[in-house]
Amino acid sequence: MTRAQLDKQPDQVAAMFDRTARRYDLVNDVISLGQVRFWRKAVAAAVDAGPGEVVLDLGAGTGTSTDAFTALGARAIASDFSLGMLCTGVRRHGGNALSGQGVPFIAGDAMRLPFADDSFDAVTISVALRNVHDTSQALREMLRVTRPGGRLVILEFSHVTVPMFDRVYREYLMRLLPKVAQVFGSNDDSYEYLAESIRDWPDQPTLARTIQDAGWRRVAWRNLSMGIVAVHRGFKSA
Repeated sequence: MTRAQLDKQPDQVAAMFDRTARRYDLVNDVISLGQVRFWRKAVAAAVDAGPGEVVLDLGAGTGTSTDAFTALGARAIASDFSLGMLCTGVRRHGGNALSGQGVPFIAGDAMRLPFADDSFDAVTISVALRNVHDTSQALREMLRVTRPGGRLVILEFSHVTVPMFDRVYREYLMRLLPKVAQVFGSNDDSYEYLAESIRDWPDQPTLARTIQDAGWRRVAWRNLSMGIVAVHRGFKSA
């Protein structure tokens, strides 16, 4: 695939991330100008998982985001549909897919999660919901595996709230981001896809309505970095 495809066929998207897995975390840090670390902390604070709770981290990739939850004393499972990303994460966490320093790595499709009903106190997905073929189906699956009263936290690229900055940001996305990724030895097709999927993703209120329509309650969002990303939160009825 020489250009980012927005129909999001799962096998094609997974293959792109398989190819970029080795340098994924490095490139993300560079292209976000280090903001990705701040975003992870904001997600961990929103999830607010403590000892005895179980968190499902979807689209976890190499498990870097998952570490923030275990640091708070919770149990966490890293799940992703890219085997390349998961394998990289397993190696970095000690080489054991089922007990990489307390983080199990489990392959799974967000539209058909391999977990029982009411299994998790919290489900979270960071900058990966855009990659799912059917957003609504994935949100319903997340609801199914969350315990009554449990919570959902989504970090996703969104729409910049400052008009003057928005034009600069879009130029960066479409022209510079794939070039920066290429310089650092990553797969440039993946970052063309990233730029186009961000551009075409719905705004904050639209995503909030989609989350609510999937059955989540008390849905709200918080903008980070002038709306470059937003943290959406919802709860499953008790």
